[in-house]
Order: sequence, then structure tokens, then C-alpha cells
Amino acid sequence: MTKEKYSEELLLKEELLNQNEIVLFNDDVNTFDHVIDTLIYACDHMPEQAEQCALLVHYKGKCTVKTGSYEDLEPRCSKLLQAGLSAEIV
Repeated sequence: MTKEKYSEELLLKEELLNQNEIVLFNDDVNTFDHVIDTLIYACDHMPEQAEQCALLVHYKGKCTVKTGSYEDLEPRCSKLLQAGLSAEIV
């Protein structure tokens, strides 16, 4: 039993290590409404979540807006970039 549980914990940790993040950066160009609408569209955020991320980006300079596999994040990041936002996958 203990060996199985340990193996499961290792698999979970390995899965977390393989996660990438989209980091959104602050700029002086885009409005809050545009950032919020784009996060809802590109990252499937709820309006409240998008608003919180927009505020964090504004005050902290950047914010992780989505985590997941690179394959999932790449098209989402492309949508953010096409909308004129500054973002990257890390």
C-alpha cells in the first residue's frame, strides 16, 4: 500500500513539473476592458477571474493567467498576442 501511494505522489509531482504557464505582462496601451475580454476569450476565464488577473498585471507588472500543457497553451498565447497583449509561455 505505501509503495503504491508513494508512486502515485511521484506521478502527481512529475505531472505538475511538466506544466507550463502563460505570463501576461503590463503595458501602457491596452484598456482594462480589452484585457478582461481577451482573457475571457483566449483563456476561458470567468469575468471575475479575468478582472483579478488584469488588476494583478497592472499593479505587479505581470501575472500567470493560465497553466497547462504547452500544446494547450500555445494557441491561447497566440490569441493574446494577436489581440495586442504582451504574453509568453514559460
